[in-house]
Amino acid sequence: MPRSNRRRPEPRDDSLERLLSGWKRSETRRGVEWTVQPVSAAQAQKTYSCPGCGRDIAPATAHVVAWRADGVLGDAADLAARRHWHSACWRIA
Repeated sequence: MPRSNRRRPEPRDDSLERLLSGWKRSETRRGVEWTVQPVSAAQAQKTYSCPGCGRDIAPATAHVVAWRADGVLGDAADLAARRHWHSACWRIA
């Protein structure tokens, strides 16, 4: 049987370590500590609903992802509750 030389796509790794790594920062909003991570237009592949304005964030639109950094249920629960925001909406929130 001939060998396939095509590369197979690697499965997506949505592990906690991968999501926590990368360029991110901490911000305090209304007394709550948040972890904020930018998403480039090239990385944005799905449509999300912005909690700031309620409108959709289209694929290929740069935006930010924010999640609580000081939740009592731990990092995994905070990360599961993360939200995608338009960058402008996050700045004025």
